[in-house]
Amino acid sequence: MAEAAPIGLSWAPKLPSLPTSSGGKKDSGPSPSKAQGSLWKSGSELVDGLFVPPRDPRKANKLARKNVKDTSGKGWFDMPAPIITPELKKDLEILQLRHVMDPKRHFKRAGKSKDLPKYFQVGTVIEPASEFFSSRLTKRERKTTLVDELLSDQHLKNYRMRKVREIQESRTPGGNQKWKNKGKKTLKRAKDRRK
Repeated sequence: MAEAAPIGLSWAPKLPSLPTSSGGKKDSGPSPSKAQGSLWKSGSELVDGLFVPPRDPRKANKLARKNVKDTSGKGWFDMPAPIITPELKKDLEILQLRHVMDPKRHFKRAGKSKDLPKYFQVGTVIEPASEFFSSRLTKRERKTTLVDELLSDQHLKNYRMRKVREIQESRTPGGNQKWKNKGKKTLKRAKDRRK
C-alpha cells in the first residue's frame, strides 16, 4: 500500500547546501555557483515563502524604524499622522489664514512656521439642542469641506469684495486723465509719472 499524505500541515525548511571548496585553488571572488549555494540571502529574497530578516544590524534597525507607527508620542496620546489629501490640505491652509477672514475676530497665531502641521485630527461639531435657532448651521449651509463653507458664506463674500475694491482703489492712480498719451512728449512724462 502506498504511503498516505500526513494529516495536517507539515513544513520543513529547505536550506541550501554549504559551498565546497577545493584545497589547492585560491579564488579572487566567488563564482556564481558558490554565491547561489551560500546561506546569505538578501533582505528582499524569500526562503520558502518566508521573510528572512537581514543579518546586518544597520539594515535591521532601518527596517525596525520603518515598521514603527508615526505618532506624536505618549504626551499626545499617540496621535497618528493622517494622510494629507488635497481637500485636507486646503482646509489646513484656510485655518492658517483664519485671522484674515473675519476682521472682528482675533486669533492667536499657531506659530511662525508656514508649513502644515504633521499631527492633527479632524472632527465634527455637534451642536446642543439649546443652539438650534441661535448658532446652528442649516442643511443648506453645511458643506463637505471648510473651504466650500467659507466660499458660500454671503457675509464673508461681501467682506472679500469690499477689501479687494479697497486695495484696487488704493493702488490705482488718481485719475485716468494722466495716463492718456497725446503725443511723444506726454509719453515721456507718463513714463516719469509711473516711476
